[in-house]
Amino acid sequence: MAPAQDHDERAAQDRARQFLDPAVIARLGTLELKAKSIVEGFLSGLHRSPFKGFSVEFAEYRQYIRGDDLSTIDWKVFARSDRYYVKKFEEETNLDCHLLIDVSGSMAYRSQGLSKFEYAACLAASLGYLMNRQRDGVGLMAFDDRIVSALPASTRPGHLRNLLVALARLSPGRQTNVAKPLRQLAEALSKRGMVVLISDLLDDPAAVVRGLKLFHHRGSDVLVFHILDPDEIDFPFDRATRFEDLETSEEVMAVPGVVREHYLKAITSLIERYRRELGGAGIDYQLLNTKEPLELGLMKYLSTRARGI
Repeated sequence: MAPAQDHDERAAQDRARQFLDPAVIARLGTLELKAKSIVEGFLSGLHRSPFKGFSVEFAEYRQYIRGDDLSTIDWKVFARSDRYYVKKFEEETNLDCHLLIDVSGSMAYRSQGLSKFEYAACLAASLGYLMNRQRDGVGLMAFDDRIVSALPASTRPGHLRNLLVALARLSPGRQTNVAKPLRQLAEALSKRGMVVLISDLLDDPAAVVRGLKLFHHRGSDVLVFHILDPDEIDFPFDRATRFEDLETSEEVMAVPGVVREHYLKAITSLIERYRRELGGAGIDYQLLNTKEPLELGLMKYLSTRARGI
């Protein structure tokens, strides 16, 4: 029989993890409440996990290097990790992070639970909340075929709330043109930082990759979250269906049995191309479908962020 304390910890962890489930998140109220619930559930899980290179304050530490002042070692971290970590100076840790969220019409698709846009907004809000806790500057740019909303990166008091309000006001709009806003933002950035793109990437992959390389060439770390609905990945349709392009309103009738093989080959090829070309350019890539828990995105962010400090 497991000790009562272990049982209580597992129960608390299970309660925390439910707030990372998109089906639960969809039933919560405001975007601010969703972001807070997601991040606190995620951090609660980290607290109860063995230290494996991440901590809630991961950006405040780096591994001990021979010659460092021994007085800077954090012995509490050593006690739970058996590794030496030293506190970092503030100027070593702070970074400007720019969240780029796709609000084109195709992001409105939903088969169940959260639409791609709602999932992307929850992920962006959660990342903003987590970045703010790390004292990183957080900025936001929303786009379809143009920039529709922009908020410069900042750490000022009240900025996080402004960012969450800006996110909550967004809605899916027009056709996609990822490359154009990427180029505009790359030209506007004056110093290295971190760029996080959240999009279904249903655009010309060559243009998208070129746009993202601009940030990487200028010294910024780049992380791409490729958001797709499970229907778009698995194509589960089995009867003649009318499909509508959410950006052009064009409709086409198709028999799934006839087009399934071609479609699955095309979407798999697109995903693999992004994974291969972005990875080859030193850009982090993560495919997420809207049924997957948000913790996958947060952990990927921590991994990318930790390598940049």
